[in-house]
Amino acid sequence: MSIAENLAQIEDRIQRACNSAGRKREEITLMGVTKFLPVVKVEEAYQAGIRCFGESRVKEAMEKFESFKSRVQLHLIGSLQRNKAKSAACFFNCIQSIDREEIITELEKHSAGREHPLEVLLEMHTGEESKNGFADLDGLFRAAQMVLDSANLKVRGLMTMAPFTQDTALIRKSFRQIVNAQKELERRFPPKENGKCHSCECFSWECLSMGMSNDFEIAVEEGSTMLRIGSLLFKE
Repeated sequence: MSIAENLAQIEDRIQRACNSAGRKREEITLMGVTKFLPVVKVEEAYQAGIRCFGESRVKEAMEKFESFKSRVQLHLIGSLQRNKAKSAACFFNCIQSIDREEIITELEKHSAGREHPLEVLLEMHTGEESKNGFADLDGLFRAAQMVLDSANLKVRGLMTMAPFTQDTALIRKSFRQIVNAQKELERRFPPKENGKCHSCECFSWECLSMGMSNDFEIAVEEGSTMLRIGSLLFKE
């Protein structure tokens, strides 16, 4: 099957999940995860209608998207090493994998020359053992304060990866944990106070990047606003 045919099937499943949850399809962004795929697959996905892409490695993404980065939204979804922070800050539209405070410091330092602040998501560890992320609300609060104090970064929400399991109860528990964290962050750091933005650049906690090929329908039901789909979209 072609990428366009795969996309049509995925869209049908997303719509059915939205109907089940009483949500609108336009509330959710579908990201095409293109890590380890050749540029020809990226171009095919673009022709099929995908406009948001996720990559895990900085160097690979820079080589792959150099020719048409201006036409898409490009997100880093893999863990970021300090020595790659400068390149990432200059190239990506958003860094989703903010999983420790030192990366915030590095990205702030290297984002000064951008035309607009670099958008970031704070990654929360909610169960998948192979992934990083802030383990609790205290860690998220400290990270959020660092981003809000930054002149060159703009927080947009949270990201997580649920455990890779067939146990839907564990998956829902993971997603609900990040939804609850979002509510706590909104209370602790409201985007607007007295009608004015909390900082010089408006920010929000509205993005919840959660849900992949194996669990995206559950993620839709639990409130995801961004799905990261790779294998289902690009399968032959």
